[in-house]
Amino acid sequence: MPRTRLARSTRTTANGTKVTTTRVVEAGPLEWQIQAEAYRRVRQLPGYGDEAGPGVRFTCAADFNAGRRSPQQATIAKATGIKAGEEDMRFFASGARVLLVELKGPKTPVSEDQRKRHALHRHLGFRVEVVRGKTIDQGASDVVSLVRGWLDAANDNEAKAA
Repeated sequence: MPRTRLARSTRTTANGTKVTTTRVVEAGPLEWQIQAEAYRRVRQLPGYGDEAGPGVRFTCAADFNAGRRSPQQATIAKATGIKAGEEDMRFFASGARVLLVELKGPKTPVSEDQRKRHALHRHLGFRVEVVRGKTIDQGASDVVSLVRGWLDAANDNEAKAA
C-alpha cells in the first residue's frame, strides 16, 4: 500500500470567506526505503565485495544523514568531520574511481548544503548523480543502472588502453 499524506488547499470565495479543503494524496517512498533497496540490489552485482579478493571490482559505503540532530550531536558531528550535504551512497571501484549518489523522493528538493557539497565534489573531479525515486523499485533500479553504466565505462576504457 503506498504512503499517503494530507494535502490542504485554501481558496477565498466571492464574499471573502476562506475555505480550506483537505484531501489524501500519495506521498511517494521515503529516501531510506529507496536507499535500502538500492544497496540490497547493488550488493548482488558481479564484482561487488566487502573485502579485498579475486574478482572484487567495486564496493559501496552509505549513510543516513537525514535526521535532525540535537545541539550536542551537531557539535560532535562537526568535530568528527561529518559534513552536511554529503551524498547518500558512495561507490568505489578499481582504478581509484568514485561515484557519488544522492537519493531523493519525487518532490524532495536538493538542500543548499547538498548543492554546495555536490558542486565541490564535481569540482574535484568526482561524478555526482541525483536519483529521484517515484517508487522504491524505480529508484533502486535507477541506482543499479547508474552503477552498471559506470562500471561498464571503466571496462571500455581499460579495453581501449590494452
